[in-house]
Amino acid sequence: MLKQILACATALAAIAAVPATAQEQARLNWVEVHSPHIEGNLEGNSAERKVLVVTPPGYDQNSGKRYPVVYYLHGYWAPVEAQQEGFKLHEAVQAAAEAGNEVIMVMPDGFSKLRGGFYSSSPTVGDYERFVADDLVDWVDANYRTIPERASRGLAGHSMGGYGTIRIAMKHPETFSSIYMMSACCLDPMPITAEQARQVEAMTPEQVAAAQFGELAAVSTLATWSPDPTDDGFLKVYTGLKEDGTLDPLVNYRLAANSPLVLLPQYLSALNSLEAFAMDIGDKDFLLEGNRLFREELDKFGVKYEFELYEGDHGNRIAERIRTEVLPFFGEHLDR
Repeated sequence: MLKQILACATALAAIAAVPATAQEQARLNWVEVHSPHIEGNLEGNSAERKVLVVTPPGYDQNSGKRYPVVYYLHGYWAPVEAQQEGFKLHEAVQAAAEAGNEVIMVMPDGFSKLRGGFYSSSPTVGDYERFVADDLVDWVDANYRTIPERASRGLAGHSMGGYGTIRIAMKHPETFSSIYMMSACCLDPMPITAEQARQVEAMTPEQVAAAQFGELAAVSTLATWSPDPTDDGFLKVYTGLKEDGTLDPLVNYRLAANSPLVLLPQYLSALNSLEAFAMDIGDKDFLLEGNRLFREELDKFGVKYEFELYEGDHGNRIAERIRTEVLPFFGEHLDR
């Protein structure tokens, strides 16, 4: 009888030792992060940013354990919830954990009134760059069991997020040690013509609301990289269009000043300080040429990086590659 009582007590103790909320699968945590750097923007984008934090299985019950973090920047057009529907980050984190690569993954909201802030700094759009590099990283380190060190932080992103990845890596080398650019947009300068400037100036709020991807992306990048707080129009952009119909070259100087292709020689020390640097793109992607030009510059200046050209287009294999390429890359290079 005593043996039965002791066995029962041992079983009960074992049950009590397991938390009621034991986390067996990667968990999606939708949170809200206040960003002082987004405050006061002319577009009216909220400083209360939605953020997805994916914790690996075992996070709840292993209360003494800390984890490296991979920050993932989504692309243009769709809000963060729709991006998660496509990316399925929880499946990637789950697969990584099962392979012995336990990480926290964080995807912030990069959406704006014009469908994307390009992870840049602008009085019109807001300072999305420092939202990610400063506000978000500080908040995640304060609220989750991270390893709060550069060597344990990675940055990756797709399309607009790929652009944000290289921009933030160059300008904030103290924050992230390894980066992975997927099908990055906007690497080479994207100048506008006087006719394009005229079309932007003529747009109404209704036309902006109804604009398709390609048309609105050009307006969004103009608002981000060529802002004008004194503009009488609702877009608050500097189009460079003069009264005589010609174009002020300043507008294209400003656009070029945000091109990683142009910026690269100024940030060689930051790029060379990276533990690891990878980029990839599909062989049918419409952004191939910009990526080729950027790699030429990386090669010219001796920046070390990994590159893969895979079979695919701009978006058809991203979720798969986050799981099979991106997280294994960070598993190899982030400190634990």
